Amino acid sequence: MIIDLSPQRRDDLLEVTKAGDALTINGMAFDFSALPDGATIPAGEVPCEWLVGPVERTAGELHLTLILPHGPGPSQAVAFP
Repeated sequence: MIIDLSPQRRDDLLEVTKAGDALTINGMAFDFSALPDGATIPAGEVPCEWLVGPVERTAGELHLTLILPHGPGPSQAVAFP
């Protein structure tokens, strides 16, 4: 699974755990194991405010983007992951 991060100034917290092709995001489970190779779930179709953009499986690998919340004055590593 390839997870890109999109930094965003937010005060809420994000907790993510990964198990195979499933993510648990702030206590809600999202299982992408049924997504076939070459398929895409369009942006906004997954009911999760933390996922931005599509979820795709390319060459057997899941690709998705998560919001990375940060407070004021983040480090360079957080602001530009």
